[in-house]
Amino acid sequence: MKARRVSGMGRLVTRMGLGLLKGAVVAFLAWGVGLALFAAALPTRILDNQTVTDAIVVLTGGSGRVPAGLDLLSAGMGRTLFLSGVGADVTLNDLDATSAITVPGPLRERVVLGHAAVDTIGNAHETARWMAACGYRSLRLVTAAYHMPRSLVEFRAVMPEVLVIPNPVFPGRSSNGSGGSGVGRRC
Repeated sequence: MKARRVSGMGRLVTRMGLGLLKGAVVAFLAWGVGLALFAAALPTRILDNQTVTDAIVVLTGGSGRVPAGLDLLSAGMGRTLFLSGVGADVTLNDLDATSAITVPGPLRERVVLGHAAVDTIGNAHETARWMAACGYRSLRLVTAAYHMPRSLVEFRAVMPEVLVIPNPVFPGRSSNGSGGSGVGRRC
C-alpha cells in the first residue's frame, strides 16, 4: 500500500482546524478564569452593618430585597427607603394588596417608589436623580449578593461622590417575612 500524501489544501484545512481548536480552548480557559474571579468577588456577608446612611436603596426584582430594606428602615439605618425599578403603574397600596409584603403604617411616609428603571444601569441613573433632588450623599444598596458587584460598578460610576455601602441579600438562606414599598418622590 502506498502512503497518501496530504495535499496543500489538506494541510491548510488541518492547520485551520487546529487553530480553531486552540482558540476554543483559550476562550474556554478565559471564561473559566472570569467565572472564578466573579465567584471570588461575591459577598458572603454584610461587611458594614453599622453606618447609617441618608437613604436605603433597594433594587427590585428578587426575593428578600424589599423585606431587607424595610428591616433596615425600621432599624433606623436610613431616613428614606427608595425602591428602584417598580412597575410603571404600581402604587404602595398595590404592593400591599398583591404581595406578602406589607409596609407598616409608621414607615409608609418614608418609602418612595421609583418607576423609571428597567435594568441595573437605569437603577443607578434613577437613584442618582432622586438622591440629587433630595440632597442625599450616602446610600445603603440592597440587592442580591450575586448582583452586588455589577450594581456597585454602575452606582459608583454614576454617583462617584456618593458613599455607597453594599448590603447584600442572600436569597434562600433565610426569610424574615417583612417587606414593602412606597409612593411618590419624597426624600
